[in-house]
Amino acid sequence: MKDLKAAEVLDRMRDALGETGRPAPMECSADAFPVLVGTIISLRTRDAVTRLVSRKLLDEVPDPATMASMDEKRLQELLRPAGFYRQKARQLREISGVILQKHGGRVPDSMEDLLSLPGVGRKTANFVMGMVFGVPSICVDVHVHRISNRLGLVRTGTPEETEMALMGIFPEELWTGLNHTMVRFGQGICRPVRPLCGECPFESECPYSSRGVEG
Repeated sequence: MKDLKAAEVLDRMRDALGETGRPAPMECSADAFPVLVGTIISLRTRDAVTRLVSRKLLDEVPDPATMASMDEKRLQELLRPAGFYRQKARQLREISGVILQKHGGRVPDSMEDLLSLPGVGRKTANFVMGMVFGVPSICVDVHVHRISNRLGLVRTGTPEETEMALMGIFPEELWTGLNHTMVRFGQGICRPVRPLCGECPFESECPYSSRGVEG
């Protein structure tokens, strides 16, 4: 697998997935707060639920000031049925408070400051940096981490190690769109359990396919 060019890896995935595997043309969002909120809601939550809950929440809570002052039980109601909605309600209020107190009511535009927000990890920070501020970033979730190791692109133990390794493999212009393609590939073909190896464009080269791996 390491003999393949990085761009070819993504091209094969996108060809196998069709249009769903191709990220939309990169357009930075003008407002970081909805992107940050939506990314936090998306953790352990299906895409369709994330979209529904995000719209409902942001219609009523459009900015950090409103979020920080909102009753937590009402916030929980708005966040259902997202996974871990109670924890996310508390986290979003805490984050909004920090944004107001330390950043003048605006989501910070540096990785260091984003990572200082309560509960924000590299996955969320990278997504905001790429989607809002146009900084090339590799957002590594469970799909990206699993697929990269299954295909033998990397040999890493943590998502952060995977992020750093992939930065050395893929050219910078591919970083931000990589997550979209690998997530779709991980949901549709290279699934965590019972992957559809017969539909995989890497079946003949993948070390896991030859073992009949199901996890």
